[in-house]
Amino acid sequence: MAFLDNSGDIILDAVLTDTGRMRLAKGDGSFNISKFALSDDEIDYSLYVANTGSAYADLSIMQTPILEAFTNNMASVKSKVISLTNNNLLYLPIIKLNPTLGHQVSPASGIASGTFAILVDSDTVAAFGENSSCSTGYYIDGFNGPGGQYTSQTIRLDQGLDTDEISSAFNLEAELTETQYIVEMDNRFGRLVTIKGALKSWSYIDDDNIASYFVSQGNIVFPLDPNPTVGNVTDSNIAGPRGTSLMFSILSSTNLTTSTFLFNQVGSSSTFDGVAFQFIDSIIRVQGATTGYKIEIPVRFIKKT
Repeated sequence: MAFLDNSGDIILDAVLTDTGRMRLAKGDGSFNISKFALSDDEIDYSLYVANTGSAYADLSIMQTPILEAFTNNMASVKSKVISLTNNNLLYLPIIKLNPTLGHQVSPASGIASGTFAILVDSDTVAAFGENSSCSTGYYIDGFNGPGGQYTSQTIRLDQGLDTDEISSAFNLEAELTETQYIVEMDNRFGRLVTIKGALKSWSYIDDDNIASYFVSQGNIVFPLDPNPTVGNVTDSNIAGPRGTSLMFSILSSTNLTTSTFLFNQVGSSSTFDGVAFQFIDSIIRVQGATTGYKIEIPVRFIKKT
């Protein structure tokens, strides 16, 4: 939903998403709005001018046109508005990739062009994973999964205050600490697995075939301990107080492992080191359930042809 005009009377435009309409259409009483979220996607806070007086400092922000409500759930509410009890915060937590202790993004010059490369079947693993010229440590074995042929199969993200203005020896406040994450990915391409290779069950799949996983504990979310040694990043790449770490891997779907249909439909073809392959580029979106912070992780599913 959206406020269409804030100069006088408040006009509220509300629409249901595709999932909401589907549940409403059932007519069995299962449709019930129990939670809602607010966002400020349209607002550019750099327009705030502090030296013009209280009546005009945020004038440009207040006059910013507001988008009408739209039903695409993947595009709506990307920047959540949150309420915090501590009004003296100078920094808000972020989520960032940890390439030192987790899997590394592939080199731009390789077959994955700066993404997380996922090899979807045994032939692809044999062709590229075992080839030293492909930099083995940069590829995820999406066929065998973690604990398979290679040991470094984890995509790791760390959460906390990434600033050296506050010592990492302090604990991150509880209301800023992520204890649950929402991981979204295209269910046609892959499945979420723990670092021990256990499949996670998706919470729901929307009309665009995007699977959402609500994950908390259980070999996937780990607390990060405070670091009394300032500047020591041996257990995290967060510079300030630390929250939690999300670690997971990706297992390729049966469709990608056993067939080239999806590669022919939505993929592309290329050649590396004399070996022909097909690939599909996609995005894995991770969102903190507490703060709403989002990060998008580029992945490439690769199949030898």
